[in-house]
Amino acid sequence: MTEVSDREAPRRRVPGPAKPARSGGAQRRPGPGSRPARRPAPPRSRPVRLIRLGSPRPRLRMVSLALTLVLLAFVVRLLQVQGVDASTYAAKAEKNRYVGYTLAAERGGITDRNGVALATSVDAYDITADPTLFSREQLKIDDGPEQAAALLAPILNQDQAAIVRKLRPENKNLRYTLLASRQTPQVWKQIKDLKNALTTKAEKDKSTVNVLAGVLSVASSKRVYPNGDLAAGILGWVNSDGKGGGGVEQQLNKELSGKDGEIRYAQSGGRQVPTVGSTETPAVPGSDVELTIDRDIQWAAQNAISEQVAKSKADRGYVIVQDTQTGEILAMANSPGFDPNDLSEASAANLGNAAVQDAYEPGSTAKVISMAAVLEEGVATPGTFVVVPNRLHRGDRLFKDDIDHPTWYLTLNGVLAKSSNIGTILATGQLGKTQKQSNRILYDYLRKFGFGSYTGLGYPGETPGILAAPGTWSTSQQYTIPFGQGVSINAMQAASVYSTVANGGVRVEPTLVRGTEGPDGQFTPAPKPRKTRVISAKTAKTLAQMLESVVDDREGTGTKARIPGYRVAGKTGTANRVDPATGRYRGYTSSFAGFAPADKPRVTVYCAIQNATAGNYFGGQICGPIYKKVMEFALKTLQVPPTGAKAAKLPVSYKP
Repeated sequence: MTEVSDREAPRRRVPGPAKPARSGGAQRRPGPGSRPARRPAPPRSRPVRLIRLGSPRPRLRMVSLALTLVLLAFVVRLLQVQGVDASTYAAKAEKNRYVGYTLAAERGGITDRNGVALATSVDAYDITADPTLFSREQLKIDDGPEQAAALLAPILNQDQAAIVRKLRPENKNLRYTLLASRQTPQVWKQIKDLKNALTTKAEKDKSTVNVLAGVLSVASSKRVYPNGDLAAGILGWVNSDGKGGGGVEQQLNKELSGKDGEIRYAQSGGRQVPTVGSTETPAVPGSDVELTIDRDIQWAAQNAISEQVAKSKADRGYVIVQDTQTGEILAMANSPGFDPNDLSEASAANLGNAAVQDAYEPGSTAKVISMAAVLEEGVATPGTFVVVPNRLHRGDRLFKDDIDHPTWYLTLNGVLAKSSNIGTILATGQLGKTQKQSNRILYDYLRKFGFGSYTGLGYPGETPGILAAPGTWSTSQQYTIPFGQGVSINAMQAASVYSTVANGGVRVEPTLVRGTEGPDGQFTPAPKPRKTRVISAKTAKTLAQMLESVVDDREGTGTKARIPGYRVAGKTGTANRVDPATGRYRGYTSSFAGFAPADKPRVTVYCAIQNATAGNYFGGQICGPIYKKVMEFALKTLQVPPTGAKAAKLPVSYKP
């Protein structure tokens, strides 16, 4: 059998589909021998395609390129900010940076010996502003400072132009200015309410500008003196810088002030940025100061001296009340005074504490020192006879007493009781063999009693007085100094002399401060005052008996100082007064000094009135009643009972 190749194999014809019957003709039937109809072939199966992932490298290259471009953009921007436009952005940063303010320490209070408040501090606010927030760049208007000043001036009670100058300073970068210090909370509330109203209006009306947005406040405190002018001369005042401007406020400013703190925070547009945080160094409050004075006794003394100064139409007056045993000052009153709450109404002449700052000639109250020297040196006794003529010629002068009189036959006690200038000159002339020696001895006693020296109070502006060395005393001074002319003292020195006699001859430095209480509540007492023996206890007791004669004897000059039930020792004084304005003698210094009970002293009172021009000007007449009124009040306040002992009744005169 012959094999046939594919090429040579006969082709098989695949019959196509039957042709459709022609129209109008009969359909042809397949006859014998015709080909059968072809069956449709089964569908061929397609091969499964596999999905192949592309290479990741092109995509990674694209991402890396994108990140590189982003980082490059950041680098370019940083170079622009830090290099090219550094100054521009630094200026913008000024609008949002850390600012710092001082946190004022609360000033310590001042109380009397019983804890009654004399000076205290209350909440207040310093009204400040950021001048840069009033510029045209910030407010979009040219007259921002003027509009703000117009609103603030009536609230702060300040000149509108002055506020404008603060809000538009020459230094355009100034971020802080003080508009008003230590304003009450009510003042700040007014400003704050006005700011809020402008803010609300600006939110509704875009044409409205809040010109007070840059006005801020810093918590502070304000000094208040609840008793007005009571003890103002002692307390002093606090100036606009918050520092003591006089008195105890100045003397103890360091203790009272405490230590200021500080707060720093980020701010933007005049407001604190709360999310940034802040740093704060707390302020340390000042210490409280307790004085030795008693408010009630101070009131009595101030009321009494004020009434008499007004009645006598005098220039001024002072009263000092002192504890004879401790040296503590219970009252120190001046008239006229001032109200430290409102210095705008105070006269410059009345500021300060005249009781320690005025120097004047004491007059006859200083005779007690002359008598102390005579008794201590043993040249005379209270009963020593002294013949007192109407006139006494010494040196180039003719001396007299305050009244003309026939020759007096007095005891040494009578010389003091009747306050005889001539008798005092004669008595002190016996201190030495010569006048120069007598002068030297008297000078030593004056110094021991505190003349020419500071009292020890350490008070601002205190005068030590004037006591020349004995070798320089003029001819007249040799004879006037024994009766209190030609030498100058202050009122505190005069009171201390009588407290020394009352304390058995021991001088105790006067004190005004009992101690301080720190922020931790610990009380620190003041240093104990220095004590110095000046005269013997025997001489002091004799002097007390002689001073009783001034008040108790009908011939004494101080009878108006008598206090029923109490033994009173005292001395009057009426001295020619040097007018500070002219340096010449004009008018008188009227005074009275003493202590009670005379035989068991507890309280010293000293009063002086300068240049009384209406009514009587003698010390016993106008200062004696003040002494009585104040002493009575002090004895009752301190609950000092009468001793009940009878007075010595030393003789005043004798029959030749």
